[in-house]
Amino acid sequence: MAALGWLTPRRRSATARSVLAGEAAAEAARKTSAADDDAALLTGTSEEAPEEPVFPVSGDVRAAAFFDLDNTVMQGAAIFHFGRGLYKRKFFERRELTRFAWQQAWFRLAGVEDPEHMQDARDSALSIVKGHRVSELMSIGEEIYDEYMADRIWPGTRALAQAHLDAGQKVWLVTAAPVETATIIARRLGLTGALGTVAESVDGVYTGRLVGEPLHGPAKAEAVRALAAAEDLDLDRCAAYSDSHNDIPMLSLVGHPYAINPDTKLRKHARARDWRLRDYRTGRKAAKVGIPAAAGVGALAGGTAAALALHRRRR
Repeated sequence: MAALGWLTPRRRSATARSVLAGEAAAEAARKTSAADDDAALLTGTSEEAPEEPVFPVSGDVRAAAFFDLDNTVMQGAAIFHFGRGLYKRKFFERRELTRFAWQQAWFRLAGVEDPEHMQDARDSALSIVKGHRVSELMSIGEEIYDEYMADRIWPGTRALAQAHLDAGQKVWLVTAAPVETATIIARRLGLTGALGTVAESVDGVYTGRLVGEPLHGPAKAEAVRALAAAEDLDLDRCAAYSDSHNDIPMLSLVGHPYAINPDTKLRKHARARDWRLRDYRTGRKAAKVGIPAAAGVGALAGGTAAALALHRRRR
């Protein structure tokens, strides 16, 4: 893949692999077409309601919005839901599903991303899709969205995205999830497109390797920077939304950062900098009740115990 020449000056903290991942994500996103934008505007509640100028600004074509996916737009992690769908289709064995179930449970209980779990999930996903055609996984991804993801979209965050669309602005997902999965979700929500982790493919077949690194942390900022340069966007007029402190580099790029369902570190950071906060969770305790059962696994208690035992051994 030819290197892109769009990047503006960047922070020194970004690694070469972060830059490569960001460029690859931006290039993949620009190849996807915008979906219909006729989804209904839903309403949500806000944690704070300070007086502020009308935003987004209608007709400002040099402004856009960038939304993190996991726990910002959707409850849980897209890659774990995708894994459940692949298990249902016999892409891998039960022991792998137990790992996916534990990782999803951790994500819901802790409310934050565990880098070890996320890396483990990505490695598992790459090994699972290796040798499969991209078109095959895209087709399956459409089905998995309907089965496991459609009912997990936060209405409040969806309303924020729709507000940008109604103002005539482009809206992009920015996520560590595979770009194919992210693109499906963006299209189903009527968004412009998606920046996601790019898995290498040759002649339409996955090789089991990534282009650069997962689109996470600084790599997300690089992807947004690259896309903004290519689309002639003014980042000071753009907005970004995320739940995780890992996305502070991306949030810091734009003039309108929002902390959505924020973790503790992001909430503290946002308050210190007077960023806007929105929380669409109906109650922290309610979100923590129970361990999610995985499709096709037997009794919940047995599956949970196995997952916990596996986690303890790996630690």
